[in-house]
Amino acid sequence: MTVPVPGPGPAPDPAAPDPAVPVSAGRSRHGRFRSARRIPAALTALAVLAVAGLFLYDLAAVRAHRPGMQWRRELAQQLERRTPADPWVLVCAGAVAVAGAVLLLLALTPGLRGILAMRQAGPAADVRAGLERKAAAQVLRDRAMEVPGVRSARVRVGRARVKVRAASHFRELDEVRADLDAVIAVGIEELGLAHVLQPRVRVTRAAAGKG
Repeated sequence: MTVPVPGPGPAPDPAAPDPAVPVSAGRSRHGRFRSARRIPAALTALAVLAVAGLFLYDLAAVRAHRPGMQWRRELAQQLERRTPADPWVLVCAGAVAVAGAVLLLLALTPGLRGILAMRQAGPAADVRAGLERKAAAQVLRDRAMEVPGVRSARVRVGRARVKVRAASHFRELDEVRADLDAVIAVGIEELGLAHVLQPRVRVTRAAAGKG
């Protein structure tokens, strides 16, 4: 009796995802949105332009056989008399160091903390979308107010967590909290954010006569 030997079958597609490797649909290739920092850049450019223009004007005046500005002569005399250990020099150096540190911090930090990155429509999508944290909080608050027993709700959306504080005027608090957990979890998923936020729900009993 001859037993048929199965063939090698079709070759696997190298572009197909490996079924053994989990694929996260909520992970984005992009990080936070970066601020343009137009105001600090404009102020720094204006300050550099003003100082450079002042020095250039004074240099042109000296080249034209005119006396230099009084402030430059006074500055040159001060630099001749003072040493790096003088308090005046230390104060000016500290101010310049602080200004440089602030500018460096603004250049390295992304900024725009009020915008949350959203998931991309596809792996080849070039358009990025963002959602303001206040808008996300308003959407989740509206969802929380739909839960039976919730009289008032306050929602704060951070970069990693969602804090929900609700007041219930009827039903058991455990039941209201369980419904809020489910509703907020669904609401967070429907926001379509690139990074999943962790909800933290707190339910208290509403005071009598207060809405």
